[in-house]
Amino acid sequence: MRTMENPLTPEVLADPVALTRALVDIESVSLNEKAIADCVEEVLRVVPHLTTYRHGNTVMARTDLGRDSRVVLAGHLDTVPLNNNFPSTLRGDLMYGCGTSDMKSGVAFALHLATTLPEPRYDVTYFFYEAEEIESRYNGLHLVAQAHPDWLEADFALLLEPTYGIVEAGCQGTMRAEVVTTGVRAHSARSWHGVNAVHGAGEVLRRLSTYQARRVTIDGCEYREGMNATGIRGGVAGNVVPDRCEIEVNYRFAPDRTPAEAEAHLREVFADYELTVTDCAAGALPGLEAAPAREFVAAVGAAPIGKLGWTDVARFAAMGIPALNFGPGDPNLAHHPDEHVEIGKIRDGAATLHRWLAPA
Repeated sequence: MRTMENPLTPEVLADPVALTRALVDIESVSLNEKAIADCVEEVLRVVPHLTTYRHGNTVMARTDLGRDSRVVLAGHLDTVPLNNNFPSTLRGDLMYGCGTSDMKSGVAFALHLATTLPEPRYDVTYFFYEAEEIESRYNGLHLVAQAHPDWLEADFALLLEPTYGIVEAGCQGTMRAEVVTTGVRAHSARSWHGVNAVHGAGEVLRRLSTYQARRVTIDGCEYREGMNATGIRGGVAGNVVPDRCEIEVNYRFAPDRTPAEAEAHLREVFADYELTVTDCAAGALPGLEAAPAREFVAAVGAAPIGKLGWTDVARFAAMGIPALNFGPGDPNLAHHPDEHVEIGKIRDGAATLHRWLAPA
């Protein structure tokens, strides 16, 4: 049982701006979401039009009104580590603090609608999940998909990630690989007896620096690929010519490519090198075909763009559920020490979601 007073009062829940600030002021760095999950669960449990469940520190609430379609509104409760930006502060029309942009302002949308809109035009599943900012094995959606896959069943999903009030459709895939150059060790005073593997990395870096990335348009949304070195390791000792160098490569690929096709492309680029894929996550196609998605885009009133980056929309896409990204925060401010959100964007986004979900 909770012993602290819950700051998510009815007055706060009725105002998305006040709700955003209240959520930001509950510290919830990844793996420390219990307090905020307790607060969210407590307010949802007493809402008569919702049925509420919890798995770990992920809270799910849903309507069961017999509508023809079901939509998901999902937002993660965790933040990256604090960086002298807690608690929140207000400066004019800006709210500063850890999680203001990524993504407690989006979470506020879902919690506000869950508690104030008893008869939405679709049945709605609201997800408030843990551990999005760290390894996938901790991710609340991942854990729910394993333990309660029926909780995720829907015709459309909206992930409330920061998009600055624009619909960002689908997402890129991401692949990490290790490209290895090899050589022969020798004393650095007699280097001609060896082959320097670190020097050999120059050709790998040249290929990356001259790489011509694709720009792919799918359903009117452009996805710009990228392939970059993100780390390099090599060296034995200060007087030894190194015989091995490892270059970490991150490939962000458009969602028209499968992981297998992305790997094949990487191996083509580095055909004469040892290459090991160390991590991969598939992208998601735009997800604009479902009727609720089309209606949501119409409610926003602006053309969608492709999501540059990977988000949990890919988890829904893998289950055959089209999904979009939409939130008030600026994605360029996510994880920034100066992270903030515009109060006007919170009000406009909440009004857009209400216009989309409220009965005609």
